[in-house]
Amino acid sequence: MESVGFQPAAPLSIWAVSDGRAGIENQALGLAEAIARRAPANITVKRVDLRSPWSWLPAGFIPAPRSALTIESDDLEPRWPDIWIGCGRTSLPFSMGVRLWSRARTLVVQLQDPRVNPREFDLVIPPHHDDLEGANVFPIVGACHRVTPERVAKEAKEFAQDLSAFPPPAVAFLIGGKSKRQDISPETARRISREISTLDGSLLVTLSRRTSPKARAVFARELRPFTRLYHDGDGPNPYFAILGAADVILVTADSANMAVEAAATGKPVLIVGVDGEAGKIGRLHRALYERGCARPFRGRLENWRPEPLRESDRAAGEVLRLLAARRG
Repeated sequence: MESVGFQPAAPLSIWAVSDGRAGIENQALGLAEAIARRAPANITVKRVDLRSPWSWLPAGFIPAPRSALTIESDDLEPRWPDIWIGCGRTSLPFSMGVRLWSRARTLVVQLQDPRVNPREFDLVIPPHHDDLEGANVFPIVGACHRVTPERVAKEAKEFAQDLSAFPPPAVAFLIGGKSKRQDISPETARRISREISTLDGSLLVTLSRRTSPKARAVFARELRPFTRLYHDGDGPNPYFAILGAADVILVTADSANMAVEAAATGKPVLIVGVDGEAGKIGRLHRALYERGCARPFRGRLENWRPEPLRESDRAAGEVLRLLAARRG
């Protein structure tokens, strides 16, 4: 466990609150786990959803959000936690309410840009590329996540298939898909497959839920025959194991989360272009390039020694600093 100056007398209680979608929940869990690496803590996952018509309303217009929870939601009742970490739109009315319910004893942290006044929370942790500012705003490169060099190394050792047996270099390729501004067309999937299939080493490929059926079919036909491991959703997810086994990591340019998670491993990361305009994610890529964590993919492998990007740990330090200041 990493240590900071503040060490509570008893383990901290942390709630990670979201709608339960993996990409959202993992951000809250990533920060909670980073805090727990620095101070003793018990983490509780809370998954919440609102009944209609309350789910249609802006967060600040739901007068009694706990009364509007769906029957499938987890309870939100005392004893309130020391630290509340909310992520995603669904968490907002509860994050805004818990300061009152706990009589300000709970430190309320909201991840991402909440699209409401940051002063509704004790701390807001958005990505730098969202350009959010405020006295209690702590921007980070990308988003919080659960990837650390230690975790991926452990997962690679424990994965059922011995990835270390493949001829080096091990080349991980993380394939995304449709996002707000970008996508992977069948034609682009074909181009990417031909470029990647000529690389030296052992290809370890995983596709995301966002990969379209048409692009998925192209990758299966034109890239899969050249891979040592190919995960398209069936069987145990080797994502962390692939990151741990890789010597170099390729990531399609549509995914901010995968790029930041790859950069956290301390391994070379190459960003593979896709269809559409980069928009705000282009600013994230530039930040990764400037820090030496990543480079654009230019049809060949590159090798250098980047420092792991540890933004979740930096955010955890700020949360504990605020908690220490509050407790005097």
